[in-house]
Amino acid sequence: MAADEKSSLSPMELDEAKARELEEQFDSEIRFRPLAPLASRLVGTLLVALSIFHYYTAGFGLLPEMIHRGIHLSFVLGLVFLVFPFTRRGYDQPATSSLLRPLGISIIDWFLAIGAVVAVLHVPLIPLDDLAFRVGNPTTTDVVLGGLLIVVLLEATRRSVGWPLPIIALIFMAYAIYGPSMPGILVHPGASISQLVDHLYLTTQGIYGIALGVVATYVFHFVLFGVFATRIGLGQLFLDCAAWVAGRFAGGPAKVSIFGSALFGMISGSSVANTVTVGSLTIPAMKRLGYKPHFAAAVEAASSTGGQIMPPIMGAAAFLMIEFLNLPYTTIILAAIVPAFMHFFGVLIQVHFEAKRTGLRGMTPEEMPDLKAAFKRDWPAVIPLVALLVVLLSGYTPYLAAFWGITLCVLVGLLNPRKRMSIAEVFESLRDGAKYALAVGAAAATVGIIVGVVTLTGVGFKISYIVTSTAAQLAGWFEAFIPAALVGPQALTLLFTLIMTGIVCILMGCGIPTTANYIIMATIAAPTLGLLGVEQIVAHFFVFYYGVLADITPPVALAAYAAAGMAGSDPFRAGNTAFRLGLGKVLVPFVFVFSPSLLLVTSNFTWSAFAIAFIGCVVGITCLGAALSGFLLVRTKFWENILLIFAAILFVVPEVYSSLLGAALIVPVLIRHVLGMRRAPVPG
Repeated sequence: MAADEKSSLSPMELDEAKARELEEQFDSEIRFRPLAPLASRLVGTLLVALSIFHYYTAGFGLLPEMIHRGIHLSFVLGLVFLVFPFTRRGYDQPATSSLLRPLGISIIDWFLAIGAVVAVLHVPLIPLDDLAFRVGNPTTTDVVLGGLLIVVLLEATRRSVGWPLPIIALIFMAYAIYGPSMPGILVHPGASISQLVDHLYLTTQGIYGIALGVVATYVFHFVLFGVFATRIGLGQLFLDCAAWVAGRFAGGPAKVSIFGSALFGMISGSSVANTVTVGSLTIPAMKRLGYKPHFAAAVEAASSTGGQIMPPIMGAAAFLMIEFLNLPYTTIILAAIVPAFMHFFGVLIQVHFEAKRTGLRGMTPEEMPDLKAAFKRDWPAVIPLVALLVVLLSGYTPYLAAFWGITLCVLVGLLNPRKRMSIAEVFESLRDGAKYALAVGAAAATVGIIVGVVTLTGVGFKISYIVTSTAAQLAGWFEAFIPAALVGPQALTLLFTLIMTGIVCILMGCGIPTTANYIIMATIAAPTLGLLGVEQIVAHFFVFYYGVLADITPPVALAAYAAAGMAGSDPFRAGNTAFRLGLGKVLVPFVFVFSPSLLLVTSNFTWSAFAIAFIGCVVGITCLGAALSGFLLVRTKFWENILLIFAAILFVVPEVYSSLLGAALIVPVLIRHVLGMRRAPVPG
């Protein structure tokens, strides 16, 4: 290996500026159009103001619900029209000013931004007593401004996250209006345009609903904390720890990618941010050791999606659970521990088998970081994370914990002589943290439209009935072929309901972001599972876990496409491979449902049930990973892959007899592989 390659691996130095540049290049949700200098300063000032607003209210008290959400959404929508162009060609358009393009931004976009701010702030400025009277009796001004907000919101969402989510919202609104024309059970009395706007605009069950509230109350603060924590060196320390733990083993950089993504995911709930930060170091290292570019990209993307389910700072969906389930965040964190472990274990086992199959080596001692020196340099960066956890576990609100975490990040950054932040860098962090809020804020408000239609029409219960009745019918067909002692009709109905729900989650993930996916499925699918006796937290974790696959589900697959761009590989091939790597733990959510003890916080938790489910999951994921990779102890044959897949399914059924049957299926595979190893030892 050349000397310059060694220096790039020893230690794995994180170039934060390069990581931010890569993220802006590959993440369409924070990629802004070219701005003239004055417009750039204006946008930067507004972004910093948004961060300061949220930082202040987190520490010194939130504003009344409608006002707080209104201020947040007015900033978000106003900025969206200033930074996201009407078409993709706008990203290549020079930022030149003219009469029709003041400060290099189309005059139409200026009018849209102003109209959005006026429409958003109209409701919070209505006195509370007057607002209560106008719900159900909207004035003409309410209807006009509400209609304007719906239009500009859909356009802002289209610009920032794409077409699919606005199209879904339009379909739901059409359903609300044309209810009498719907077929069968989907028929309902229908709502006039005025009634629909009233419900979506003047109440907290629509645009100003839970989704927007969670983003404005929890998500923003933790994203901002993650930005600051990375700037003061915590991300670099995590990467050094990951390299020290995993780098020496077969396929070292790929395993560093997994461990690094897991650790970095503790402070970043963004799949793309995780991908470009960790991947900027691990993807080139993987390619140098012999991994094909598309596989290197897939490993990083599949690993990085786990950041959304990695405690303590998970993706936006985890904070939504707080409101949906009315549970403390500490309960959500505890419930997420095993799912997060299973996610990373599922990717790790396939990477390990791939490394063994292709004979890829680990990192040499010269390529490994000096862990002692890393801690000596960056140990102060751990202080804010520890403080955040202490405040959280003490029972205080998540946003107060984030407030103290951010405060200590700034203090550490300003006072740490080994990695000092300047005042300018503090403001840059405030600006960059707010960038993440724009797309997710617009998407959350648009999802509020969908949720509002569900509450207005009751379509959620109708869909639940359709799904459960279809599942019962399928169960009746299969009941004749499955022994009653193995699984009963009720369990079969639940199984088919889970399969249909999982498929819909994955298909939804093909077009919309994970947060929007979770909200929609939690509104529609989670009640379906509740009808079959599944605990609420279990049902929500089921759709949450599958929703995470959205960032590695083609054709959207933002994390996979970002990694592919860095690896120089075909994006679609990288996305398909990342999806395959993510399938190693696709069986795990079924275990949540049939053995809720795996989530640690369910009402019927027992350690014996947990042990059976946990061991079964680990063995099942290993079997499935071996079948998907084509390697266990030696290369697998086709008939062995079939046996391993069936064994994997049996192992995740939380019953001793099914595990024994699964063990019996893999015995012939193990015998052949042990004999094969004796004849031809595997390199690496």
